[in-house]
Amino acid sequence: MTKGDSHHLDTVEKLRAIVGEPGAGIELKVYDHLEEEAIAHIASTPFIVLATSDAEGNLNASPKGDEPGFVVVEDERTLVIPDRPGNRLAYGLTNMVANPRVGVMFIIPGTTETLRVNGSVELRSDPELLTRLEARGKPAILAIRVTVEQCFFHCSKAFLRSKLWKHETWPEHPKVSFGRMFVRRIEGADANLADIIDRSVEEDARTNL
Repeated sequence: MTKGDSHHLDTVEKLRAIVGEPGAGIELKVYDHLEEEAIAHIASTPFIVLATSDAEGNLNASPKGDEPGFVVVEDERTLVIPDRPGNRLAYGLTNMVANPRVGVMFIIPGTTETLRVNGSVELRSDPELLTRLEARGKPAILAIRVTVEQCFFHCSKAFLRSKLWKHETWPEHPKVSFGRMFVRRIEGADANLADIIDRSVEEDARTNL
């Protein structure tokens, strides 16, 4: 960017000059609680994306999934998201300790509308709650309780443009090799180590859900 760059959209006024103002009445779709369509959508959702930020504003978006309805609606202002075994980097969880602001996107396969919820969060380790969030015979590791402050449905355009649910447009499924990525960063690593790591990752995915 050079000084005086007129194409740098560094003010809301410059931005609005391009994207325009919201249409009349559009704010009616935004609620400060979970209304009935939102509750029904959450009950059918097997996959979410949970966005967090640390105290400095560094962002992280984490996918979470389980059987439809794995996110529990306690009431119209409260959600509970179970946390399951993972890689223990815990970027999102440590972010929530530092900064309790979160955003959650609820996605249902084949459904082109997306539910978006924003609010504040607290992490819980109550044994009764973790047991209530049990899946596959295991209690949750911890619980993420979200106090809803904003809730609205996002329109279908992103899914229609991407053709995300049209399986005939899907590419061949690429296979990610964690082993190859790790070996490239380990000096003097044996070539067989990549296969060992990949088999370990696959075994963990099968047995440690």
